[in-house]
Amino acid sequence: MGILISCEDMWLEYPTRVVMRGVTLGVAEGDRRGIVGKNGDGKSTLLNLLSNRLEPDRGSRTLRRNLRIGLLGQNDTLNGDMSVGEAVIGNRETHEWAGDAKIRKIIAELLGDVDWDAKVNSLSGGQRRRCDLARLLIEDWDVLALDEPTNHLDMKGITWLAHHLNTRWAPGQGALLIVTHDRWFLDEVCTSMWEVHDGKVEPFEGGYSAYIQQRVERDRQARATEERRQNILRKELAWLARGPQARATKPKFRVEAARDLIANDPPPRNTLELKRLAMTRLGKQVIELKNVTLSYGDNKVLNKTNWIVGPGDRWAILGSNGAGKTSLLRMIEGKILPTSGIVKIGQTVRIGVLSQRLDELEAHTGETVKDTLKTVKSRYTIDGKEYTSTQLLEQLGFEKGQLLTRVEELSGGQKRRLQLLLVLLSEPNVLILDEPGNDMDTDMLAVLEDLLDSWPGTLLLVSHDRYLVERVTDSQYMLMGGDLVHVPKGVDGFLEALEAQEKEQSKPAPVTKPVQTAGTVQQPSQSTQLPRAEEYKLRKQLASVERKLETQHELTEKVKKQMLEANATDFEQLGKYQKQLEDIAGQIEALELEWLDLNEQLGI
Repeated sequence: MGILISCEDMWLEYPTRVVMRGVTLGVAEGDRRGIVGKNGDGKSTLLNLLSNRLEPDRGSRTLRRNLRIGLLGQNDTLNGDMSVGEAVIGNRETHEWAGDAKIRKIIAELLGDVDWDAKVNSLSGGQRRRCDLARLLIEDWDVLALDEPTNHLDMKGITWLAHHLNTRWAPGQGALLIVTHDRWFLDEVCTSMWEVHDGKVEPFEGGYSAYIQQRVERDRQARATEERRQNILRKELAWLARGPQARATKPKFRVEAARDLIANDPPPRNTLELKRLAMTRLGKQVIELKNVTLSYGDNKVLNKTNWIVGPGDRWAILGSNGAGKTSLLRMIEGKILPTSGIVKIGQTVRIGVLSQRLDELEAHTGETVKDTLKTVKSRYTIDGKEYTSTQLLEQLGFEKGQLLTRVEELSGGQKRRLQLLLVLLSEPNVLILDEPGNDMDTDMLAVLEDLLDSWPGTLLLVSHDRYLVERVTDSQYMLMGGDLVHVPKGVDGFLEALEAQEKEQSKPAPVTKPVQTAGTVQQPSQSTQLPRAEEYKLRKQLASVERKLETQHELTEKVKKQMLEANATDFEQLGKYQKQLEDIAGQIEALELEWLDLNEQLGI
C-alpha cells in the first residue's frame, strides 16, 4: 500500500493551548479510519491539517504528487445565489452527468426531496448540508475527509452512506478519514481508529467496538502502572521525610530519582461522569393519546392515533426526516395542541426535555455559566454525598475557569453538556430526548448511556443514532404516513418498512382510460399516452442502456488503471490504451444520446 499523506513531528499551537504536540502519522491507500476524541480536542483541526487546508506551526507534512483530497467541513462553502443544480453539478452538461449511474444514485438518495432549481439560500440547514455532501461525493477523490457526514441524515440516509463508502473504492484503493459521533457508522465503515487527546493522536486497530475494548485495556494498564508508581512514591517520601540524616545516608542518585518521581506526577485525563439525581415520584398514569390527529395543512403527522406510555417505559420514535417526530414530542410536552383528540398527562408527571435546538439555553444566552447554574438548586445529595451544581458541571468536563464564560461563547459540545445538566437538575421523572447526540462526542454519549441505563423514570427518545437507540430503549415505534406503529424488529424493521414503502411509491401509475362525458372525450395526461406494452418495452430498453453505460464507465476506469501500471516508455502499448479510451468514449456518447431519447419518449 502506498503512502498518500505523511506527517512527522507536527505541532500546532493556539494562544491558549497546544492542539497538536509532535504528532507523527501517515495515511495509506486502503485506510478506512475513524477519528474520535472529546469535543475541542482537535479532531476537525487534524482533518484540516491532513487535507492541506491548515498549515502546522512546526514539523513536516508530505502529500503524494497530484493527490486529490475531498473535504466535507463542518460549514459548507456553497454559493447561496446559485441553484441547487449549479451548486452540486457545476457547469457539467446535463447529458454528461445524467448518463452516469453513480451520480444519479447519489443525487436521488441525498437530494430526492430538494427542488433542483431552488436557490441555495432558500434551503434549510439540513438541505444545504446534504447538497454539500452530494457535491463532494459525485467527484473522484484519492482521499475523502468527512467531518460529521451523518449530521442531518435520517437512518435510511446513514445506512445508504455507509454502503456507498464501503463500495466506493476497490479494496486497497482510496483512503477515508471520518470524524463522527455515530458509533454504528464507525463500526460499519472504519477498519482502524485514531483517538485525539492531549495534543496526541493514538492509533487503534478495528472499528469503534474494537477501539473501546482496546481503550479499556489501555486504561487498566495505566491504572496498574500508576498504582505501582504511587507505591514507590510512598516509600521514597517516607524515607525523605526522616530528615537531613536520611538524605545524607541515602545515595544521591536515589534522592534525585525520588524528586523526579514527585515532579513527574502525570496530569489526570479529563474524565466525564454523570450521577443519577433524585427524581419526582411517578404515578401510574404517564401519557395517553386518545384518537389524536395532528395536522399541518394537508400534511397529517398523526391520524386518529391511540397510544399509552406507562411508568418506566423506554421507547424510541423512529421516522424519516420530516415525518413529524419532533412535532409529536412538542405536543406531548404541551407546546403545541392536537388538531383533534385528547392528550392526557398524569398529575405527577414532571417532564424534562433535551431539545435539538438548545431551547433551554435561550433565556441564559447573555449570562455566565456560573449565573445560569444559580437559577437551579445550589446543592444536591447523591448516594449520601452532597454536591454543588458547579461540582456536577466539572464532572461533565468543564474547568473552573470556564464558569465565568458566557453561555453564548461556549462550543456546541459545551452548550449541549450544560443543557443536559440543567434538564437533570430539574429532577424530572419523564425524559424526552430529541436528537441528544447532536454536538456530543462519543465519550459524552457513553456517559449519557450509562446514566440512562439506571434511569428509573419514563424515557422517550428521537434519534438517528442507531447505536444509541438500540442501547437505551426497550421498544421502538415508527411514525410513517400519519400512523404510529410498534416495530418488533426495531431499526431493521423500520428500514425494511421504508424500503417497502419506496417500492410501492415507485410503481408506475396505472394507465387511465379516456372518460367520455356529454359528447367530449377527456384525454389522459402526457405520461399515460403510450400503450402499456410499448411503455414496458421502452422502460426495458432504458434499463438496458443504463446497464451498458455503467459497464462502459467501469471499462474506462479499468483501462486508465492499466495505463498507469504500464511502462512509461512503451509508447506502442500506451497508444493502444489511448485508442481504447477513445473508442469507449464514443460508445458512451452514443449510449447517452439513446438514454436521453428514451427518456423523452417516456415523458420522464
